[in-house]
Amino acid sequence: MRNRVIEGGLRFLDLACLSLAMPVAYFIRDLVVDHSHGEMYPLAVYRPALALMLLLWLATSWLFQVYETFRTQSILAELARIARSVVTLTLAVAASVFFLRGQHEVSRLFLGSFFAVSLILLSANRLALRYAARELRRRGYNSRMFAVVGSGELAREVVDTVAAHPEWGLQFAGHILEDDAVREVSRTLVLGRVSQLGPILDDNVIDEVVFAVPRERLSTVENAFYLCEEQGVGSRVCLDLFTEGPSRMSLGEMEGLPMLSFTRAPTDEVALTMKRLFDLAASAAAVMLASPVLLAAAVAIKLDSRGPVFFRQRRVGLNGRPFTMLKFRSMHVDAEARLESLRALNEASGPVFKMRNDPRITRVGRFIRKTSLDELPQFFNVLTGEMSIVGPRPPVPAEVRQYKRWQRRRLSVKPGITCTWQVSGRSNIDFDQWMELDLDYIDNWSLWKDIQICFRTIPAVLSSRGAH
Repeated sequence: MRNRVIEGGLRFLDLACLSLAMPVAYFIRDLVVDHSHGEMYPLAVYRPALALMLLLWLATSWLFQVYETFRTQSILAELARIARSVVTLTLAVAASVFFLRGQHEVSRLFLGSFFAVSLILLSANRLALRYAARELRRRGYNSRMFAVVGSGELAREVVDTVAAHPEWGLQFAGHILEDDAVREVSRTLVLGRVSQLGPILDDNVIDEVVFAVPRERLSTVENAFYLCEEQGVGSRVCLDLFTEGPSRMSLGEMEGLPMLSFTRAPTDEVALTMKRLFDLAASAAAVMLASPVLLAAAVAIKLDSRGPVFFRQRRVGLNGRPFTMLKFRSMHVDAEARLESLRALNEASGPVFKMRNDPRITRVGRFIRKTSLDELPQFFNVLTGEMSIVGPRPPVPAEVRQYKRWQRRRLSVKPGITCTWQVSGRSNIDFDQWMELDLDYIDNWSLWKDIQICFRTIPAVLSSRGAH
């Protein structure tokens, strides 16, 4: 009941912040805009838009679990959920404004100011509430009692972790030993054994039970877990499955079957969807804007040497999926047949082939490689979903067959036109460094990082740094 009251209060405060953001944004626009070109619409005109935004906020906040109980998670994780919810709300409202244009044109500056102010107010509100709640918990208010089933190293680690965070408001009630376990903890901290769990829950105030037993003994406490469920006492299972690896762990299900997933590749569905939308929009715009350049390059290639305009090559994509990558042809048509005779002159480390003065490159080919114009047709691969704007460069199958085991992880995301390697020197970087840059990109991926790489690509292309 108390949790529902707190959640309702949070919703009310957040809706109040969103409502306050509108007049603040209106005031900001009033200060910035030059009124010599006409007066602003009255604030009342935007009230229907505010009602729509408040309804959409209820949907996006539910989608990103903004009001779920995350007592033991960091404030940064909570602010990240709020930020994702606000960004999704922004995109939804922008789409609605675009497709439902009425008699009033909504100011883009006003909308931008509204969402910026909303994010600031919501974040400030949550920071203040989080600080107040943690201070109250440190003083013993709004605390929750928990017991730990188990007495070994895993159980002690749970108790020590909670003790190090008094701001969580969790108080240790005691250990509940397995029936056949040897007493390894102080008698004053033992509530009893698993077979006595019913009476223990009857005689003690316990809000939550943490099962911290080795995975091979989980079956011995199964009945105790169901007893907690029957009595409405919260329960958690502390998992020591493959805890040494850096993979992210998530809990899901498959047709009712609970599944524990481990991965090091990005898994945020909303962020990945936004990445795909960005890919589609940016690629379509690039193809349209660069169409004169595409045409001029095609004509130059055709006049310079015999052969097709495009070079089609089998590459390896997401998780080993083969696809045909498009490039403007920069070499003579017999380039593949001549490759073996040039292997001894390879200037690159690892399985890739790089040669500064490759005799197979045509005159036009040398120019389009230097300026990266040969990569432009890959925007068509992005439109078809085989590639992304940003991601590790797609290798040829022969290179993949020579990969070390750790290097194959670069195939766990969709390949891209540009990447960290592209903006860090390209051919001036050895193969192992190249692979490490790609793996670092995968481990720390974000939409913001993609945008940064896109901006860094422009000067890298203009300066032709590392382009052979």
